[in-house]
Amino acid sequence: MNRRLPLMAICLTAFATAAGCNGFHGVPVSAAQLRPDQVLDFETLYSENCAGCHGERGQGGAAIAIASPVYLSIAGDDVLRNVMANGVPGTPMPAFAQKAGGMLTEPQVSALVSGIRNWAKPDDFAGVHPPAYAGTTPGNPSRGADVYATFCSSCHGADGKGGKEAGSVVDPSFLALISDQGLRTVVIVGRPEFNAPDWRGDVPGHPMTGEQVSDVVAWLAAQRVRYPGQPYPAQDAAGQQGAKE
Repeated sequence: MNRRLPLMAICLTAFATAAGCNGFHGVPVSAAQLRPDQVLDFETLYSENCAGCHGERGQGGAAIAIASPVYLSIAGDDVLRNVMANGVPGTPMPAFAQKAGGMLTEPQVSALVSGIRNWAKPDDFAGVHPPAYAGTTPGNPSRGADVYATFCSSCHGADGKGGKEAGSVVDPSFLALISDQGLRTVVIVGRPEFNAPDWRGDVPGHPMTGEQVSDVVAWLAAQRVRYPGQPYPAQDAAGQQGAKE
């Protein structure tokens, strides 16, 4: 009889018991055994699905800062859910919901929406009313040219091709990768991570009106170069993307 067998059995039993209580490498078995579609922790979901574009804790990066108080003051939960679940066709924003071809379940989408909403700072906007998230009437590109000259040209240049303070906003690649609603959102929210002001700061003391935002978006959209076969996001009757970004 091999006398080492009882000792080995004792060791294996002890190891299995320790693993059952504490998991391997200190990771609880209950967490280690979660399937990807069972993860509901906001920090984990955000880090793995959103931070690469929107930055750590939503502070912005390749894409807009979704933790911006201005953004969260104009984008309701329906907007957050729709963009996250269905993406924005014709732009780099993919669909994350399983029903739209992504990897996330409905509970996971809800966990992300709830977590992002917790970043909102409603007290920062007491008595302040930003332009609406989505336009209600079509913008006028002719008026938009004047709006651009007043509010945007000092940074982006008289022709929109860039200036001392900021880059081009009429670059074909840029306009091909952003929806009209995306343009509207950026005009209202700004890009604070790049020191680009929101709708209040382009001309101090003269915040942009909703109509002016719609007009300058229409002017920017008119600068797009339409290459054959190149997809662009479809516009609704208001010339905006509605609740899509």
